[in-house]
Amino acid sequence: MLSIDWRSPAAYAYTKTISAAGFAWEYLRRNDDYRDDFQSASADGGPGADRLEHFIRRWGLRFPKRPRRTA
Repeated sequence: MLSIDWRSPAAYAYTKTISAAGFAWEYLRRNDDYRDDFQSASADGGPGADRLEHFIRRWGLRFPKRPRRTA
């Protein structure tokens, strides 16, 4: 559950300075269907290939490769 007052313009002032990807994330993370699919895809220790592919196609997401070295 979000802790901000969604009716307050001040609560969204930061959206004027975020990237398009950041704005898309702010919208997506509030979507109940997305959150349900994410929970389903991440259940049982991680998604199988088919479940992950369905999740990616439904939500139009791309997951970049992980870097070889960690910082």
